[in-house]
Amino acid sequence: MSRISDQRILLLVISFSASLQSTKVLSEWKKCGDPECEKAMSRVQAITDYLGPDCRYLNFKTGEEIIVYSKLSRENENLWTGSKGKDFGYFPRDAVKVEEVLIGEEVEVLTKETDFLCLHEDKYTFE
Repeated sequence: MSRISDQRILLLVISFSASLQSTKVLSEWKKCGDPECEKAMSRVQAITDYLGPDCRYLNFKTGEEIIVYSKLSRENENLWTGSKGKDFGYFPRDAVKVEEVLIGEEVEVLTKETDFLCLHEDKYTFE
Protein backbone atom coordinates (compact mmCIF):
# COMPACT_ATOMS: atom_id res chain seq x y z
CA MET A 1 0.00 0.00 0.00
CA SER A 2 2.76 2.48 0.89
CA ARG A 3 4.54 1.67 -2.39
CA ILE A 4 1.47 2.86 -4.33
CA SER A 5 1.36 6.06 -2.26
CA ASP A 6 5.07 6.64 -2.89
CA GLN A 7 4.55 6.19 -6.64
CA ARG A 8 1.63 8.64 -6.63
CA ILE A 9 3.69 11.22 -4.75
CA LEU A 10 6.59 10.79 -7.19
CA LEU A 11 4.24 11.19 -10.18
CA LEU A 12 2.74 14.30 -8.58
CA VAL A 13 6.20 15.82 -8.04
CA ILE A 14 7.26 15.04 -11.62
CA SER A 15 4.01 16.47 -12.98
CA PHE A 16 4.37 19.57 -10.80
CA SER A 17 7.97 20.14 -11.94
CA ALA A 18 7.16 19.69 -15.62
CA SER A 19 4.13 21.97 -15.37
CA LEU A 20 6.04 24.65 -13.49
CA GLN A 21 8.50 24.93 -16.37
CA SER A 22 5.64 25.66 -18.78
CA THR A 23 3.92 28.29 -16.62
CA LYS A 24 3.23 31.47 -18.58
CA VAL A 25 5.17 34.30 -16.99
CA LEU A 26 3.30 37.53 -17.74
CA SER A 27 6.18 39.78 -16.64
CA GLU A 28 9.55 39.38 -14.95
CA TRP A 29 9.01 42.47 -12.76
CA LYS A 30 6.24 43.88 -10.59
CA LYS A 31 5.74 46.93 -8.38
CA CYS A 32 4.48 46.50 -4.83
CA GLY A 33 3.92 48.45 -1.65
CA ASP A 34 6.66 46.48 0.14
CA PRO A 35 9.33 43.90 -0.86
CA GLU A 36 7.02 40.98 0.01
CA CYS A 37 4.02 42.46 -1.86
CA GLU A 38 1.82 42.05 1.22
CA LYS A 39 0.79 45.70 1.69
CA ALA A 40 -2.27 46.96 -0.10
CA MET A 41 -1.25 49.62 -2.64
CA SER A 42 -4.60 51.17 -3.44
CA ARG A 43 -8.36 50.82 -3.44
CA VAL A 44 -9.94 50.95 -6.88
CA GLN A 45 -13.44 50.74 -8.32
CA ALA A 46 -14.37 48.81 -11.46
CA ILE A 47 -15.55 51.10 -14.27
CA THR A 48 -16.52 48.18 -16.52
CA ASP A 49 -17.41 44.51 -16.24
CA TYR A 50 -14.39 42.23 -16.70
CA LEU A 51 -14.19 38.48 -17.35
CA GLY A 52 -10.61 37.19 -17.52
CA PRO A 53 -9.33 34.61 -20.01
CA ASP A 54 -8.34 32.04 -17.36
CA CYS A 55 -8.25 31.33 -13.63
CA ARG A 56 -5.32 33.68 -12.99
CA TYR A 57 -7.58 36.67 -13.61
CA LEU A 58 -10.02 38.46 -11.31
CA ASN A 59 -13.57 38.74 -12.64
CA PHE A 60 -15.71 41.69 -11.56
CA LYS A 61 -18.71 43.86 -12.34
CA THR A 62 -18.92 47.64 -12.74
CA GLY A 63 -18.90 49.39 -9.37
CA GLU A 64 -17.19 46.63 -7.38
CA GLU A 65 -14.30 47.58 -5.09
CA ILE A 66 -10.89 45.93 -5.53
CA ILE A 67 -7.80 46.15 -3.34
CA VAL A 68 -4.59 46.33 -5.42
CA TYR A 69 -1.48 44.49 -4.15
CA SER A 70 0.87 44.64 -7.14
CA LYS A 71 1.26 45.98 -10.65
CA LEU A 72 3.20 44.16 -13.34
CA SER A 73 5.95 46.39 -14.71
CA ARG A 74 8.34 46.81 -17.63
CA GLU A 75 7.14 44.45 -20.37
CA ASN A 76 3.49 44.25 -19.24
CA GLU A 77 2.41 47.34 -17.29
CA ASN A 78 -1.27 46.97 -18.12
CA LEU A 79 -1.97 44.20 -15.59
CA TRP A 80 -2.49 44.75 -11.87
CA THR A 81 -3.24 42.14 -9.19
CA GLY A 82 -5.81 42.53 -6.51
CA SER A 83 -8.56 41.02 -4.45
CA LYS A 84 -12.30 41.31 -4.25
CA GLY A 85 -13.60 39.44 -1.23
CA LYS A 86 -11.89 36.04 -1.26
CA ASP A 87 -11.10 36.18 -5.01
CA PHE A 88 -7.63 37.23 -6.17
CA GLY A 89 -6.13 37.71 -9.63
CA TYR A 90 -4.93 39.87 -12.49
CA PHE A 91 -7.00 42.52 -14.22
CA PRO A 92 -6.36 45.33 -16.73
CA ARG A 93 -5.61 48.67 -15.11
CA ASP A 94 -7.85 50.49 -17.58
CA ALA A 95 -10.89 48.57 -16.24
CA VAL A 96 -10.68 50.42 -12.91
CA LYS A 97 -10.32 53.90 -11.45
CA VAL A 98 -8.21 54.64 -8.40
CA GLU A 99 -10.30 55.71 -5.42
CA GLU A 100 -7.58 55.82 -2.75
CA VAL A 101 -3.78 55.39 -2.75
CA LEU A 102 -2.69 53.51 0.37
CA ILE A 103 1.13 53.65 0.08
CA GLY A 104 3.68 56.41 -0.32
CA GLU A 105 6.19 54.66 -2.57
CA GLU A 106 6.24 51.64 -4.88
CA VAL A 107 9.03 49.03 -4.79
CA GLU A 108 9.99 47.06 -7.92
CA VAL A 109 10.75 43.37 -7.35
CA LEU A 110 11.24 40.28 -9.50
CA THR A 111 8.19 38.09 -10.04
CA LYS A 112 8.19 34.41 -9.13
CA GLU A 113 6.79 31.59 -11.22
CA THR A 114 4.32 31.00 -8.40
CA ASP A 115 2.84 34.46 -9.12
CA PHE A 116 1.29 32.94 -12.23
CA LEU A 117 -0.30 29.78 -10.84
CA CYS A 118 -4.01 29.14 -10.60
CA LEU A 119 -5.52 27.68 -7.45
CA HIS A 120 -8.71 25.99 -8.54
CA GLU A 121 -10.76 23.66 -6.33
CA ASP A 122 -7.86 23.09 -3.90
CA LYS A 123 -5.33 22.16 -6.62
CA TYR A 124 -2.83 24.12 -8.66
CA THR A 125 -3.48 24.59 -12.34
CA PHE A 126 -0.73 25.59 -14.72
CA GLU A 127 -1.45 27.46 -17.93
